[in-house]
This record gives sequence, C-alpha cells and structure tokens, in this order.
Amino acid sequence: MDSLTLARMQKPKNLHSLDVKAFAKAQMHLEGDTPVVEFERLAADCSGEVTGHVTWSAQGAIDPEQRGKDDAWLHLEAKATVPLTCQRCLHPVPVELLIEQDFRFVADEATAVAEDDESEEDLLVLEDSFDLMGLIEDELLMSLPLVPMHPACLSEQAPTSKEEEAIMAEAKPNPFAVLASLKTRKH
Repeated sequence: MDSLTLARMQKPKNLHSLDVKAFAKAQMHLEGDTPVVEFERLAADCSGEVTGHVTWSAQGAIDPEQRGKDDAWLHLEAKATVPLTCQRCLHPVPVELLIEQDFRFVADEATAVAEDDESEEDLLVLEDSFDLMGLIEDELLMSLPLVPMHPACLSEQAPTSKEEEAIMAEAKPNPFAVLASLKTRKH
C-alpha cells in the first residue's frame, strides 16, 4: 500500500457506518472504551443500574496468503463486566464477557453460506457501510451465559456466627415437627 493511500485514510468518524474494505486495506487499528449503556440491547439484559464500559479494539487487514485472494479481515477484541440476575438467588451477579474473534468478509450471502462449514473464522458480507459497534454488541450478547449464577450464592453459604445460625434455625421449620403435628391431629 502506498503512503499516499495511508495518509488519506483518516480515523473513521462514524463507527456505525464503517468502510471495511478501506479500513482493511489501510490496516487500521481502532480502540475504544464505550459505556455499556450505549449498547442498548446489552444494557436491557443487565440487572439493576448499568455502569461500566466495554473496552474494545478492531484491527483491519488484507491477507492474500490465507486463500490467494485479497480478502478483507477484521480482528475484534472486547471485554466488559455486566450485572446480570443470578438464577439461583435472583440478586445481581457481575459477569465478565470476553470476545476475541476473527472475521473474513466475502462478496455476498451465497458465498458466506457456501464457505461457512469449511472456515474457522466467522464470515460476514462485505457492505459499503458496516456497523462496527453493532457487531461488538452482537458478539457480547452471544457471549452472555444462558444461566448466570454466582459461584456460591449467599443463601448457600454457611452462617458465620452463632447469631446467624440461630436466625437460620428459627426461619426453617423442622420437617419432622410438621409430621408430628399431623400425627397428633388424627388421634
């Protein structure tokens, strides 16, 4: 690539409308720290107040050695910690999301379908206007656990003091006492 082309390729202003081919040819690198709330669908899946950021980076490349063609490639990395609802105790649980994925751009949907089974990388259709932030959000959403849970919920942890043990003992009725009361009612 000549230096004139690199000089003309400026950092994209709109990451929702990226020229991927030019981005890859210029071998550009972008990175950012975007608030989670700006990813509306991801924020909607969160529990409680949504804070924190998604730290991400994207690297464009043209790699003719892979397949003998000048395919546009995108290497994407992203990480975030989001609050989800624990399915055991129903309290918020912080879940770390990590993405590291390579994408190869192909000419059309038919090519993507035909080559999908053989390729290790994900295939995307090359468009004039590509939504990089939408891709980051899609990948984060796909990395969400199906059943978020604490490693050990507060309700499952052993009490730490005699007072807590007494409170727990009073809160749980003895199942044999319930059976005894049923037995005495019959007579």
